[in-house]
Amino acid sequence: MLQKIQKFFNNNLANTTLDGGETSEHALQLAAAALLMEMAHADDYIDETELVHILEVVRGTFSLTESEAAELVDLAHAEAESSASLHEFTALINAHWSADMKLQLVELMWQVAYADLEIDKHEQHLMRKIVGLLYIPHRDYIAAKMRAKHLILG
Repeated sequence: MLQKIQKFFNNNLANTTLDGGETSEHALQLAAAALLMEMAHADDYIDETELVHILEVVRGTFSLTESEAAELVDLAHAEAESSASLHEFTALINAHWSADMKLQLVELMWQVAYADLEIDKHEQHLMRKIVGLLYIPHRDYIAAKMRAKHLILG
């Protein structure tokens, strides 16, 4: 898996370090995309609207081309499925992202959860777990949820 990730970043994006050196921005993007995929899969079914939303979010947030975003999402999906825990993703993000960046990720995750127009109890549980691992205060968690709900549902 690491070779696939490294090949993707070497082919598509500059200055990638995934070999135990300094953490690259691209490794952080992969961790964030994996958490988005975890949210989409929380209810054991990835709805097409959730996947489309993830692709749009990844492309826009990380300034990727459509093909780069699609490949990153594919890698994130594989990484999320092979991961034993959320800690590997959240620890990486905690070490390198500001509180505001982490809160933006939480809001994006809520958008993915709302993309299929319903919130499942498994999605809520996963979000509470991730918010705890990212050390997001409860009031910020709720505010991010309300912003995402308003954006998606109107």
